[in-house]
Amino acid sequence: MTDLAPFHFLARPDGLRLAYRHRQGSGPTIVFLPGYMSDMEGGKAIALDAWAGACGRAMLRLDYSGNGASDGAFTDGTLAIWRDDVLLLIDRLIEGPVVLVGSSMGGWLALLVALTIPDRVVGLVGIAAAPDFTDWGFTDAQKAQLRDEGQIVEPTPYGDQPYVTTRAFWESGQANLLLRAPIAIDCPVRLLQGQVDPDVPWSTALDIASALRSSDVQTLLIKDGDHRLSRESDIALLIRAVASLPETS
Repeated sequence: MTDLAPFHFLARPDGLRLAYRHRQGSGPTIVFLPGYMSDMEGGKAIALDAWAGACGRAMLRLDYSGNGASDGAFTDGTLAIWRDDVLLLIDRLIEGPVVLVGSSMGGWLALLVALTIPDRVVGLVGIAAAPDFTDWGFTDAQKAQLRDEGQIVEPTPYGDQPYVTTRAFWESGQANLLLRAPIAIDCPVRLLQGQVDPDVPWSTALDIASALRSSDVQTLLIKDGDHRLSRESDIALLIRAVASLPETS
């Protein structure tokens, strides 16, 4: 396997350090955005990094503040804070265009980043992208608990630690909803979505595709695909999706 990119930190203006791995190479830099309570050492991120290395492509993997190896408390993070972490790393580390690859919540962040720096984003790939999940992913009772108690703690099948959702994160999500209006993104977009995903309804991918202004949008529904889409066959589809994007805008 191709050696993985080395590990580094970048300090935010407040001194908090963001962890990242930056592989130099050709073409638009691929930027992988992990999902909620995930990090840059997940299987999809590592597999894509290995492919990038074998192909000589540039790639950036990162941990949002409070996640993975980055400084900070997870419960201090919000959607807007993590979006700004991504923007800071892109601004400080990358020259030229980028291709954003976002998994679950990372797909929401990818859309928000593309809206913020449209001149730099030349392609976007969503893996079970979950924009607006603070709107559709919580029951009325859970929303009331967030308002009254300030957080929800839930078990998760994806790790040893329970999922914690804070009121600040939920409010940040509600302030950054995208699917209620057209999404002014014009670059090529590829959306991968499993149809047995227990967390993100597969119709969400169709909603994203419909809302995007871009005419170059392809949605791939994987009939037996789950939320992670981390099987060898799923990762092969992801790599093909990234490779299919034009290397120039």
